[in-house]
Amino acid sequence: MPMRLAVRDIALFERPVRFIRPFRFGAVVVNAASQAFVRAEIEIEGKGSLLGASAEMMVPKWFDKRPELSPEQTVGELRRSLEIARELYLAGSGFETAFGLHASRIAAQVEACTKENIPPLAAAYGPAEIDKAILDALLRSTGTNFFDGMAGNVAGIDARLAPDLADGDITQFLARSRRLDRVAIRHTVGLDDRVEGAGGVADKDENAGARYFKLKLNGDPDADAARLIRIGSELAKLSHDYRVTLDANEQYADLKALNTLVDRLDRDNRLSPIAAKLLYIEQPMPRDITSASPLGALAGHDFIIDEADDCYDAFPAARALGYRGISSKSCKGIYKSVVNATRAAKWSAENEKFFVTAEDLTCQAGLGVQQDLALGALIGVTHAERNGHHYVDGFGDTPAGEAESFLIAHPDLYTRNGNSIRLAIHDGDLLTGSLASPGFATAVHPDWSALSPLQQPKAKTLQEQSL
Repeated sequence: MPMRLAVRDIALFERPVRFIRPFRFGAVVVNAASQAFVRAEIEIEGKGSLLGASAEMMVPKWFDKRPELSPEQTVGELRRSLEIARELYLAGSGFETAFGLHASRIAAQVEACTKENIPPLAAAYGPAEIDKAILDALLRSTGTNFFDGMAGNVAGIDARLAPDLADGDITQFLARSRRLDRVAIRHTVGLDDRVEGAGGVADKDENAGARYFKLKLNGDPDADAARLIRIGSELAKLSHDYRVTLDANEQYADLKALNTLVDRLDRDNRLSPIAAKLLYIEQPMPRDITSASPLGALAGHDFIIDEADDCYDAFPAARALGYRGISSKSCKGIYKSVVNATRAAKWSAENEKFFVTAEDLTCQAGLGVQQDLALGALIGVTHAERNGHHYVDGFGDTPAGEAESFLIAHPDLYTRNGNSIRLAIHDGDLLTGSLASPGFATAVHPDWSALSPLQQPKAKTLQEQSL
């Protein structure tokens, strides 16, 4: 049953995260980034106050890929998105449901960010992180875990932001949802990652026994095909079956280039180890080109949107263009993921196939990976891209005591490996049992005293806004 709350305080923090190998997607190479943390204090109507927490990477040049902006400027947009959302969520002292709070703020958030030339995808980042922290506190107030709480729609999610649905569609979807005990990892192969030999895609020490692989594309059909032939030759050596997805991160300029790649996949026998195992192609074209480019004959293959998912109307619009799926990422909003999963289930009941995928944005050990994993396990995602453990050494620079507390609280999800604590992968799967603790998928919070305050973002100058 939905509960009403008021937000009393929101504190924003961050922590640097160093990568142990470069992560290249599209034209971007990331060697380090900052992880944002949110601590929210809420008052439950008639029950008192509690604290909740969330965490998410601030990945440069993903939310906003405009070439004229530096990586640092795009991270500044995310900090500013958090600050704007904080102001909006603290405005007003009345009690409302968690989703009602989100729904009443999201339009103002996008409008305020637009005035500072921050695109909708980045604008959604601030509310997404604050919503997670609020939900964590709300669930803790009743001693309820995420899966049971969402099944009872404790957040009060309704269809006010999705007029193509009825309120009952969402409540019925949530009531039928059950936690998946295991979620398979989908191992990311970045554009700079080794393909052959030791440390290559078929090396079990490297891929952790994964049965699913996510292969990055760079937008050049010939170069991508040549690289996929090499990767396919390696994957064919695996002793177990596998499946792949392809992710272009908006790098294919138009339908003509995309058609060239798909034609190679359909006709070139050297690509059969990839083509025969291909599940879908993710966000091939830039988000603005996507919205103006119906897939036409290409819709015979399964395509999904990711970066183009910047509002509640994105999935119906993509469906009209021939897309079959959409990604779930907690950095884009947990409520939007639930709404889109409801849509996919409803549309699929009409004898068509639609689906939601899990495409993580280098979710880090701790709050980030746990909350995103729980979201996918709730809405029925059986395999999820998990690359945080691959590009960062376990908990990275997290204080040892904090990492230890997560290991103790979630022993099915983490393991000790020498001097580090890392994600525990069981025959290519992650276990979700310990995520069913009171709160949003975590029994512990970070060491707040070991975090730095969020760097103060600056509002863009008029010159920057005109870019």
